[in-house]
Amino acid sequence: MKIHEFQAKEILKKYSVPVQDGIPVKTMAEFDKALAELQARGINQFVVKSQIHAGGRGKGKIYDVRNRENLLLEGGVKFTTLPEKATEYAEKILGNVLVTHQTGPEGKVVKTIFLAEGLDYKKELYLGILLDRSVSKNVIMVSTEGGVEIEKVAEETPEKIIKEWIDPAVGLQNYQARKLAFALGLQGEAFKNFIPFIKNLYRAYEETDASLLEINPLIITNDDRVVALDAKMNFDDNALYRHPEIYAYRDLDEEDPLEIEASKYNLNYIKLDGNVGCMVNGAGLAMATMDIIKLAGGEPANFLDVGGGANKETVANGFKIILSDKNVKAILINIFGGIVRCDRVAQGVIDAAKEMAVKVPIVVRLEGTNAKEAADLLAASDLHFEVAQSLKEAAEKVTSVLRN
Repeated sequence: MKIHEFQAKEILKKYSVPVQDGIPVKTMAEFDKALAELQARGINQFVVKSQIHAGGRGKGKIYDVRNRENLLLEGGVKFTTLPEKATEYAEKILGNVLVTHQTGPEGKVVKTIFLAEGLDYKKELYLGILLDRSVSKNVIMVSTEGGVEIEKVAEETPEKIIKEWIDPAVGLQNYQARKLAFALGLQGEAFKNFIPFIKNLYRAYEETDASLLEINPLIITNDDRVVALDAKMNFDDNALYRHPEIYAYRDLDEEDPLEIEASKYNLNYIKLDGNVGCMVNGAGLAMATMDIIKLAGGEPANFLDVGGGANKETVANGFKIILSDKNVKAILINIFGGIVRCDRVAQGVIDAAKEMAVKVPIVVRLEGTNAKEAADLLAASDLHFEVAQSLKEAAEKVTSVLRN
């Protein structure tokens, strides 16, 4: 699960991690109050920050929501020392569309702004924490190239990314914190301030069951404070039952409607950009199915794992979700019957197809438990299915019907 920057900063504050102060707002009336409150605190530099679940906000573009071709503003994060200019920026950002390299050309409507204090600083750094699955350890990554997309740094100057792996049995050690500080070239008070900063940050990452914690940029202020100027946190969905206060941060406006619908039925669904809808049981088989569709010249429209315990209703709901995607021009159903009986899958597909008046071709490949019974059910239905015996044949058939 993803959350907004201002929400991540609320969490980090609880762990005594210094963050850029600010106030989230959803309306211009709230913005005016927030601006007055920051001024009352003696703040005279302001940053108007768009809040969407995507990176590259500062380099993005704001378009009029009523006319997507009307460019209103360059950049979704704006700095100013003038209160009236901050208001002008907010009026152009709030309720309009922000397009970044991560949103795609359709962009996202900005429904929340984070009005933050402007800070003077002398250095921008990068810091990220995530799980390195190859060694089953968390890894802390730091770089002196803060404020730049880490993917670009990794591609062009990978030697500037320093990594430190943390043994889960002992946690982050003081010597490792010092190594990271030295790697960033910190000295004096900045060095001293970094040690508690990184230790508290790592504690926040672990105790919240985060899957990613990224600070970019991490700044060194003119008076040598270490402050998280930005903050990005993602969380392990499987651990959210332990953190209802974090789950409350979920913003459904930032999620794909079909993914939200799928979550109601405990379906593992991710929308993609292709035109071949996929229904598969098992994550590994689903990945293989998407790969072979691409090898056959097609483009998968989704990842959908109906799970090992799927029943007729689960399959029917998954089928409906696939068909709700207007980009889907054909469907490939690939089920290996083990715990899931193939005849149950077939009956679920038949029921859903009848209810939704399917107008796209469907290719079915069923193997395993009750595969023959499933084939008989499909043959007896008045629906037209292309039946394949192998995964390769299924992929070739579904891409073939798209070309015809």
